[in-house]
Amino acid sequence: MRLFKQNVKVEALKRVPLFEGLSKKELTQLARATEDLAVEAGTVLCREGRLGREFFVIVDGVAEVTKGGKRLATRQSGEFFGEIALITTTRRTATVIAKTPLRCFILTRGDFRRVLDESPSVERKVMQALAERLLSYTGESEL
Repeated sequence: MRLFKQNVKVEALKRVPLFEGLSKKELTQLARATEDLAVEAGTVLCREGRLGREFFVIVDGVAEVTKGGKRLATRQSGEFFGEIALITTTRRTATVIAKTPLRCFILTRGDFRRVLDESPSVERKVMQALAERLLSYTGESEL
């Protein structure tokens, strides 16, 4: 079911640090690989400890992030979560539950990898963004 126009997705993806270096054409390519989703309040979007397979971008609604049963944060319209699941197979570090009816779109790891395979420029830019994030976390600079 299509809930969002492509330009809504492109604008949302542009705000994701992992994709900030992508051109509008590349963001459009990524947006085409996403799936729209509407869920009711109370729906678990991802569960702590389970393998992550998708990345979520919230267009409308509010979600709550918990870890070990304790509330950590909320995510709402324009925010996202789960981007690490696109890059590597790892367990979710938190649970995210829709607190209100939620409209979002998701990008699965498989669809993301297909875009990377089809577009080396997207892969290169994502790798650059990852390297920059890693360097900023370690406080190191490139030699």
